[in-house]
Amino acid sequence: MKTSNNKRKAIALLSGGLDSRLAVKMILDQGIEVEAVNFVTVFCTCTARSSCKSEARKAAEEYGIGLKTLNTTRELLDAVRNARHGYGRGVNPCLDCRISMFRKAGEYMREAGAGFIVTGEVWGERPMSQRPDAMRLIEKESGLEGLIVRPLSAHLFEPSIPERKGWVNREKLMAMEGRSRKPQMQLAAEIGVNDYPCPAGGCLLCEKDFAVRLRTLLEENPDPPIAEIQSLRLGRIFFAGNGNRIIIPRNEEETRRLTALAQPGDVLMSAGGGIMGPTSVIKGKPVGEAALLEAAALTARYGQGREAEKVTVEYYPAPGDSENARPDDCGILEILPADGWRLAEELERQ
Repeated sequence: MKTSNNKRKAIALLSGGLDSRLAVKMILDQGIEVEAVNFVTVFCTCTARSSCKSEARKAAEEYGIGLKTLNTTRELLDAVRNARHGYGRGVNPCLDCRISMFRKAGEYMREAGAGFIVTGEVWGERPMSQRPDAMRLIEKESGLEGLIVRPLSAHLFEPSIPERKGWVNREKLMAMEGRSRKPQMQLAAEIGVNDYPCPAGGCLLCEKDFAVRLRTLLEENPDPPIAEIQSLRLGRIFFAGNGNRIIIPRNEEETRRLTALAQPGDVLMSAGGGIMGPTSVIKGKPVGEAALLEAAALTARYGQGREAEKVTVEYYPAPGDSENARPDDCGILEILPADGWRLAEELERQ
């Protein structure tokens, strides 16, 4: 562990978006040493091509600063299960999430021998976590009172310790507020911040449909594998009569991802006889004959044999579970796709 205490060194929360890039550039322009931390979770809605992690890495490389990436999925899942400060419109415990994030940033600040934290937060930009009262609460409960510098909105807050002590020149900081991005874009042009990503992404926990799926999963398993959470983003979910979840992918990409995410105990099934269609996944409690028949009918209904009188459907254990498979874990069923059309209307669905 590093033991030096360099007050002119900061740890920046760097998402790679415009606000955090501006904040880092403003601090660097004052001759202050900066290291960055980037937080990622399974709940990020960014894509693989433009992920929070990759955008943060690009920004760090551009500015020539070190970057530490921290996966905080487990901490956020704990907050989802027990949100001390409530939820937003979904199951998003934004205040608890930010407290945990700043607490970890503070730990790294002390480990790295830095003197304060820098963030791209803007007064009033986010309705739940960037209200002035919420920002003060987060600062207090994370143990960082007075140690957070917000270059974009500094003049709307009481001066932080780094500003009062002259480590940071407060006169070079801004007083931005609200949700408009125009002031940030103008500042970016002025100080040479280019090639920043358009505002996008977010958190799945804010999405109502995903929130419903996650609540259901947590009722079934309070501590699910990360792969189970990832699978919630995919496919159509039906509930068999006995409660098993039946996931029907919508396209080849979802089929590939769901197959890769399948867990021991899951049952996969697909149409045989050369008929193209989805590879469905059955999850949950031990799968009985009734659930197999319902899942097979849905698999047939969403495949290219949906108009046929009968379709052969094969079922088998998840790839990683094949060595524990019993003879009756694999089989072939003759199915009427018409039953799948009916079940698609009758079964509970998410």
